[in-house]
Amino acid sequence: MIGTKILEERESKFNGHLKVLRSLGFGTYIQAEGLTQSGGIVETIWRQTLKRIKNLQFTINNCLILGLGGGTVAKLIRKKWPGTKITGVDIDPVMIELGKKYLGLNKINAEITIADAMQYVRSNIAGVKYDLIIVDLYNGDKYPEKFENENYIRLLMTALSSGGMVIFNRLYYGEKRPQAVKFGNKLQKIFSEVEWFYPEANLMFLCHK
Repeated sequence: MIGTKILEERESKFNGHLKVLRSLGFGTYIQAEGLTQSGGIVETIWRQTLKRIKNLQFTINNCLILGLGGGTVAKLIRKKWPGTKITGVDIDPVMIELGKKYLGLNKINAEITIADAMQYVRSNIAGVKYDLIIVDLYNGDKYPEKFENENYIRLLMTALSSGGMVIFNRLYYGEKRPQAVKFGNKLQKIFSEVEWFYPEANLMFLCHK
């Protein structure tokens, strides 16, 4: 792309080939195998989604982000709800490192754990209540099947505070569409209320107990 500069390239065990790019239109962002993971268009998508929550007069005191990546959503949450306690979990230390170096992840006062989100949830959420849980668990453009497991989803639901919300981010283009719809149908059988929200090429599921 004209006007786009590559700042750094790295190889990741979990996300493949990572590139940090800077452009006039999208600022600084991180791509995994050619798909933007943090910054750029991803920031636009999450800004639209969080604006939707803000419009619902939603208060967030304790937030868990599964799939922290470079920290895009954490940065936006910190801006909208300054006093929120943010816990971020990601399996990829390279992505976290790049987020700190280029996207300001080191400046948002988040508690960051490098771990598999499945193991983290099973080991750490007993007795903890979150007002908002973000589930953004892509490796490149792949959403691991284990995170579609009903028992896992129900475990997340137990960690919600009264009136809390879980947001699942799914890609919504080409062959990703039927996968996302099937997942949404599963969520509707688990949660009492599921809003389907469509920012850009994504489908966000806003779920209440």
